[in-house]
Amino acid sequence: MLTFLKAYIKSMRLYYSFITGISGWIGIAFYEYIAKSSFRTVEIVPSTEKKTLILVLLFLSWGINQIINDYLGLKEDRINAPKRPMVTGELNAKKALVFSFGLSGITFIIILTLLEPMALIPAILGIFLNIAYEHAKGYGILGNIVFGLMISTCTAFGFLAAGPTQSPYFTVSRISVLILVILLNGLMTFYTYFKDYEGDKAASKKTIVVKYGINKSRWIAFFSAFIPAAAFIVLYTGGFIMARVNNMFLILGALTLFLEIWTGYLYYKNPIGKKTYYSLAVNFRACTCGQATLIALFNTELAMLLFLVSYIFVGMLFDLHSNPKS
Repeated sequence: MLTFLKAYIKSMRLYYSFITGISGWIGIAFYEYIAKSSFRTVEIVPSTEKKTLILVLLFLSWGINQIINDYLGLKEDRINAPKRPMVTGELNAKKALVFSFGLSGITFIIILTLLEPMALIPAILGIFLNIAYEHAKGYGILGNIVFGLMISTCTAFGFLAAGPTQSPYFTVSRISVLILVILLNGLMTFYTYFKDYEGDKAASKKTIVVKYGINKSRWIAFFSAFIPAAAFIVLYTGGFIMARVNNMFLILGALTLFLEIWTGYLYYKNPIGKKTYYSLAVNFRACTCGQATLIALFNTELAMLLFLVSYIFVGMLFDLHSNPKS
């Protein structure tokens, strides 16, 4: 049992947990922002215990769903990551799947009994999108869109699980925030396709990198770095986001833009080879820090703390998975 748990935790790749965790935290911060506003609403500031429970579920959700993703992607992982526990047989695939679905079942029970039943919708949708992603990634940009949508369900979950919400559940402002989360994560997963180029190609997964080839994709990688910032400017100046920009947001936003541009440059310079894998640390930091920056629209102190924590711990956890083949 101990060997199984060790292999299972290794397969969870916990540096990714900040992707789902911080994404969900955006939803919680947005909910609190509304609850504390001067407007008369049904929203109630959630207790510390409730927020802690939501965040535990969010941070663990990536790892639990990653097992399903690994199972569906075994064909290309035999080339891209032959040292992964499920590929080597260290982690029994069927037992891992049963364990993951069991944990998902427990999560659903917690949502229904201790949180808000409406939050069950994005929780279930996230699992279905995770399954759909493995097939969608074979159709170019569709894979990036599905992945972004999958992570955005964490934001929706954080918001809906935090407390009671009156209809309409999705206003223009809330949808705009979800769009930004989709773009940040869709871009992040695009960069991960460079390291998986050979395996995806062999498995006939026509990702953007496979479809356009390394040379064209490296240029796409650089110029795509500006997409999240450009999208925010369009949505904000168009009046689609209710919260106002503040000094903390501008500072963290500038740092995020630098991280995004640096990520694009790294993949432009090293689209293949050993450095392609290690560039992932910057890529994940850019995404998580970008999500933390969005929180600055609702809570400046929390955003600054999460930005720093994300930057530090994503790198530390990534270093524990330093083998590109695992």
